[in-house]
Amino acid sequence: MANRSISRLIVIGLRLTGIWPGSSYEIVVRCIWIFITMFVQILQYRYIIKQINCGGNLTNVVDGLSTALPYSLLFFKLISFWINRRLFKNMLMKMSQDWINFSKFNIDAMINKAKLAYRYSKLIMSVYAIAVFTYAGVFLEITRQNQDDELNITSRQLLIKMDFPFAYYESPLYEYVFVLQFFQLLSNASAIATLDALIITLIFHVGGQIEMLHEALENISVKNHKSLRNIVKPLINLHYQIILGSENIENLFSYIALMQLLCNTLIICCIGFLIVVAFNSHMNIEELINISLFYIAITLEAFIFSYAGEYLSNKSLSISTSAYGSSWYLLDPRDRRIMILLMIRSQRQLKITAGKFMDLSMEAFAKVSLIFVTNKCAFKDI
Repeated sequence: MANRSISRLIVIGLRLTGIWPGSSYEIVVRCIWIFITMFVQILQYRYIIKQINCGGNLTNVVDGLSTALPYSLLFFKLISFWINRRLFKNMLMKMSQDWINFSKFNIDAMINKAKLAYRYSKLIMSVYAIAVFTYAGVFLEITRQNQDDELNITSRQLLIKMDFPFAYYESPLYEYVFVLQFFQLLSNASAIATLDALIITLIFHVGGQIEMLHEALENISVKNHKSLRNIVKPLINLHYQIILGSENIENLFSYIALMQLLCNTLIICCIGFLIVVAFNSHMNIEELINISLFYIAITLEAFIFSYAGEYLSNKSLSISTSAYGSSWYLLDPRDRRIMILLMIRSQRQLKITAGKFMDLSMEAFAKVSLIFVTNKCAFKDI
């Protein structure tokens, strides 16, 4: 299924996660993801429960929880896409048809937005890849320093906090486990980056249609009535397709966004606690860098969803402004009624919500970020 709006990187990522409709071995890929994710999650939460039951260090519990929650969130996202595969397939088909149906308009705006989405997709995936490689590199440096200071190999730490039913710290088993964890972390980060880039691509596709509608409204001329009637009616259809596209995005991402905000809030609280502990215990700079990288990745994910919601809301409200600014009052009564219908419908703000509870916006992102500062100050006072 070809689609000019979606970059090849995203298509590859969606195929490797069993989301892209009609991809080869779709069921097999999903089963592999389910098996690996459930196996990893069992080991992660087993580590957390063991630390709690043994009265372990609270820092270890919080650290394990902060790394387990993103895996749970990704698993929820994948399941949501697999369940809504028919909706996603219809969205892709509609996006492909948009390039054909709206060829009578100037599609330069859609082309520019598609190119911009390509750049953002590459940027998002590059940031996640750099974060994973840097995280692993810093972890190896910390492990090397600890091995120089301590001869006891049982003190070796894992890249991802897990509780294995065997002694993993013996060489070469420890190295094998590290390599497997690294590739598993890289695959999860790639899947997260793919879904983040996907929502940006979908939003920019709708944004390109809105800008195309703006240009068509600005170029309305009342001199040629015959050609005018052939333009006004397609404008209504274009606006309807914009509304339909935004509703599909809302239906697909609404509950994903809700879980995103809830998990990000918990993770940011955990990271704030770890940073305060790092400062109070004079933790070395390498461990502080690792925590900071994790915070940046989590914050980036929340920012992408919030920015997408803010962008769609602002763009949708601008349709009403363009419609009122056009020469609609000079049209024939029949065409004028059509334009008034467009102006009335454009007063409805398009938006993405978090489970129908709150709108995704930069204000919501600011509230989530404020939680980090508030908890950091609260932990310092304890």
